Amino acid sequence: MDQVDRRQFLGAMGVTVGAAALGVQLGEMAVAAPARAQDAPKGRIPDTPVRFGHITILSGPGAILGAPSLKGHTLAAEEINTGGGLLGKRKIETVTADEAAGPDATVKEVKRMKLSERIDYFSGVIAAHNQLAVGPVVEELKLLTLMTEGCIDKLFEIEVPKPKYLFGMTNILSADGVTTAIAIARTWPEVRRIAVVHPDYAFGRWFQMHFDAAREKLLPQTQIVSESWVPLGNMEFSAHITKTAAAKPDIVVTAMWGGMYVAFYKQALTHGLLPKTRLAGNINYGVVPQAIGKDHPEGALAGVHSNYHFTYPAPGASAPLNKRFVERYHERWKEYPSYAAEAAYTGLYLFKTAVEKANRAAGGWPDDEAIIKQLEGLSISAPSGTVTVRPEDHRAFKDVKVGFSKNLPAYPFSVWDPERIITIPVSAMTAPGDWPKPGKGHHDPSATVNWIRTTWPKAGA
Repeated sequence: MDQVDRRQFLGAMGVTVGAAALGVQLGEMAVAAPARAQDAPKGRIPDTPVRFGHITILSGPGAILGAPSLKGHTLAAEEINTGGGLLGKRKIETVTADEAAGPDATVKEVKRMKLSERIDYFSGVIAAHNQLAVGPVVEELKLLTLMTEGCIDKLFEIEVPKPKYLFGMTNILSADGVTTAIAIARTWPEVRRIAVVHPDYAFGRWFQMHFDAAREKLLPQTQIVSESWVPLGNMEFSAHITKTAAAKPDIVVTAMWGGMYVAFYKQALTHGLLPKTRLAGNINYGVVPQAIGKDHPEGALAGVHSNYHFTYPAPGASAPLNKRFVERYHERWKEYPSYAAEAAYTGLYLFKTAVEKANRAAGGWPDDEAIIKQLEGLSISAPSGTVTVRPEDHRAFKDVKVGFSKNLPAYPFSVWDPERIITIPVSAMTAPGDWPKPGKGHHDPSATVNWIRTTWPKAGA
């Protein structure tokens, strides 16, 4: 590939940096208002409850990332039930469980919920290794599933390449690595020495793979000078911090999340690695917002898994939707929502919208086939922006956002700098739905890696 000017290439991709319109006035809710006028449902609608299973991380260091998923789901269910339930008649009941014990235990819980609890539908699942285990199982069980994450590329490209019952509610995991590389290239193009500190399991490895693919195109003069792979759940980082500091990096890139990330940044402050070294995280601000203290270094790249931060109102109808969601969530839970809360909340409203559309088409309570047909290609306004379910692979996509950490007087914790929020059209940094998957004409680990290697030009010096 010919070399191109980095700035011109990023501009052509639609990478923009702008201010968030904080304090937007509340307008009419486009989708998620429980009191929104609706057409009368057609046909016979049973009055029995609809039973959802919802599994997320409810204990251990991952809970500050995973627990909001259940809270977002619960808030949406309460709003829908207040409005009379699905199709004005069927209330939502939710059965819950903890995924902290890992893949085997999570799979057993899904099967128990389906076979013993008689759930009708399923949602949740946060950790990448649990996603990979649960995805094929819900297909076998023919259990219509709105996976709060469903992010890791391998899930829909290899494990469940032709999903029928499985849908993913957040941006694809490859977007994290690509977004981080784009943001560094745009903000700190002078960076040459990069250290990485990642959790040592599927999520961290997958992030680094896609970060490298984009970095080699956008920042070809950079090198990885230190790698630390930390066992999942580890909370002691002294040795990793010492190793990282000794490599004298220009920037530290990390895919750590939840309590691991909070422990890491606090120990990095104590050891002097931060704030003197730049910091970039792809999901470091994906936790419950109050978990990040005022001591967090300002100006760090603060990722939210490429999905949502409560201070950023997306354009158009989503701005008042976000304001209403944040207010209701804070009133209900006495905290601010994270991306996982928004994904679960929006997932349930996607389901509600699909049920209503299926009812208008055929009447009565729609079967799974009818709901799936309506979910495929469905697009709604949500707190995070316009969310569209790609029919080719059942992934719910939205434009990507990433911000930079800053202390604002309005919040007792660090949030995004409203003047420095990067937005990227998701289509500009994710392989198209019809791009060949691994083993179909190429042997790259994901469609996005192959797409980047094949189509992106290399930036000049």
